[in-house]
Amino acid sequence: MAPLTLSELCYLIGEALDDSLAPSYWVKAEISSLSERGGHLYLDLIDSPPSGGRGASAKMRATCWAGNKEILMAYFESETGQPLQAGMSVLVEAEIQYHAVYGLSLSIVGIDPSYTLGDIARQRQQTIAQLKADGLLDAQQLLPLPTLIRRIAVISSPQAAGYEDFKHQLDASPYRFETTLFGATMQGETAARSILAALEEISMVNGKCPNGKYYDCVVIIRGGGATTDLSCFDNYELCAVCAQYELPVLTGIGHTRDISILDLVAHEALKTPTAVAEWLIHRLDEQSARIENLFLRLARTAERQILIRRHRVDLLEQRLAACNPERIYRMGYSLLTKNGQVIRSVSDIHPGDVVTSHLADGTIDLTANG
Repeated sequence: MAPLTLSELCYLIGEALDDSLAPSYWVKAEISSLSERGGHLYLDLIDSPPSGGRGASAKMRATCWAGNKEILMAYFESETGQPLQAGMSVLVEAEIQYHAVYGLSLSIVGIDPSYTLGDIARQRQQTIAQLKADGLLDAQQLLPLPTLIRRIAVISSPQAAGYEDFKHQLDASPYRFETTLFGATMQGETAARSILAALEEISMVNGKCPNGKYYDCVVIIRGGGATTDLSCFDNYELCAVCAQYELPVLTGIGHTRDISILDLVAHEALKTPTAVAEWLIHRLDEQSARIENLFLRLARTAERQILIRRHRVDLLEQRLAACNPERIYRMGYSLLTKNGQVIRSVSDIHPGDVVTSHLADGTIDLTANG
């Protein structure tokens, strides 16, 4: 066989592929990386290795050209509630392309969001099962809430409207709350790590306090808007740390359609940042009412104690009045004294002694004659 040029060989490979393969295939793969350039989306697709294996069992470049990208990505996000991102499992329709310079690659022409949704649900159930097996799903519930929650560590994006709503609601209350913001990224691939860093910073502040707990609780809030890219709140490491955290964790992630796993492990899960603020205010309302009730009970108890003692004083006064010599004098009795001493027996008197008789309106001196 006569030798071929490299270009001729590449041409033969391309012809063979075109003759033997279908126009497109549905392919299951995991996105290991993706980037956007010139309106096109470039991805690296891999097959995860068998359980316990390392690396990838297969890898191929893929491109979603600008003409398809906008339609496919909008469709995917509307169905799943989040954009494509690294780490996702996807089912894509791909055309096989071979280029003499760039080699073998895939051109994505379709995508099935239901496959990704199923994989997300599977991963979510695996995370919940792992947390339950580790005894962490209800760990926060064993942590007692402080009687008065006033010092609050807040984890949120500093620019989030939800954080402003939370602050405004607390400031408008009759109570004085002390809040400290620990800024974090609240969506995307870096969100879980950013929130974990904020939790670590809060622990460091607590560690400098003599009793080890300067803050009464931690509030993790995210503003409203589209419920896109909330997968960070299903992250196992984030949920496990929050479940074992030394302070009660309250969440107000601002989504109403789904409940995140972080909501499941939190001590209290509210729908929005404003709802978290209302919960905190309501708790102080309850404590205020409880204190007022205790004050009223104490006042009633004190009043009963005073009435009882006043009654006892009245009885004593009556007894004293009954024993008052003046009362006895007015009844016709008199008191006899000799030299200022009370005479209690006739043997105390001798003939010639001067005896003083005390009557109601005066005294009379008497002389004993025998």
